[in-house]
Amino acid sequence: MLKKITTTILGTAAGCLLLSGVAVAEDWRAWNIHNDGHPNTAAMDKFAELVDAATNGEIKVQVFHGGVLGSQPDALEQVRLGAIEIGNFNLGPIGPMVKEANLVSLPFIFKSVPHMFRVLEGEAGETIAAAMAEAGVQPLAWVDAGARSFYSQKPINSPADVEGLKIRVMNNDLYTSMISAMGGNPSPMAFAEVQQALKTGVVDGAENNFPSFKNVGHYEVTTHYSLSEHLIIPECICVNTAKFAALSPEMQTAVRGAAEEAALYQRELWAVQSGQARKDVEAAGIKVNEIADKGPFQEAMVKVYDDYLATNPDMAGLVKMAQDTE
Repeated sequence: MLKKITTTILGTAAGCLLLSGVAVAEDWRAWNIHNDGHPNTAAMDKFAELVDAATNGEIKVQVFHGGVLGSQPDALEQVRLGAIEIGNFNLGPIGPMVKEANLVSLPFIFKSVPHMFRVLEGEAGETIAAAMAEAGVQPLAWVDAGARSFYSQKPINSPADVEGLKIRVMNNDLYTSMISAMGGNPSPMAFAEVQQALKTGVVDGAENNFPSFKNVGHYEVTTHYSLSEHLIIPECICVNTAKFAALSPEMQTAVRGAAEEAALYQRELWAVQSGQARKDVEAAGIKVNEIADKGPFQEAMVKVYDDYLATNPDMAGLVKMAQDTE
């Protein structure tokens, strides 16, 4: 009789644990390519602390920084398959895997960084998130990676100012088409080669965000930084879809809440770092020019968009959602 009662009690307890969504304390691994001092590194450490507190220790996250668990493509695949539970990923490399994520790689699709977040936190962002989740990588929160702008030996205030310039871009057809549409000569090359190329005149300009512009020393071989903000490609805190779906609703809310709070923390840190980088390069003599009207740039992208949508007609609705977001 005692054996029967004990068996019943144990069975009931096990059933309750299974219903909770987390049978025992889970240890999750998180991938981050950035090192100490980067806003994302601090934010991912914050995320781990918040998850531990919000789940009463039932989920513990160990963050591996500096890409020690592999390159971003490797880590993406590992999170998709569940070998790693969490990743802090840039949406650019996710585009080849999830076409909806390619929205953020369309030049001038966003009017500003705040506009980008409004798009991602609306219907367009929900569409992107759902497609990513279906691919095995569930976004929990969006984080800032700044806006890429042009830097060169002269100010760029309109597409006409790009005409004839050799501009280094990342190796992506959308980015090369962007420069060509403005009459410039796109010059894809490895990032490590850009400093010397700018110094020797192999290229007339390049593009990146303020922290990168400062940290790699490109401000030492150019004179102007023009706030075109032509590419605003965010990052995300993502979880393996199956692992997240296996959690109870309460645990899902706790983990998502931790990610959202960590993302807000990251955005604050990024704003401070980016603002300081701008001050530093201006103090070093770089002339930063605001671009009051980005309309002409967006108009110059009509052919780029037409060509892209001719190849990807099912993206038309998502593009319109982003463009219609105020």
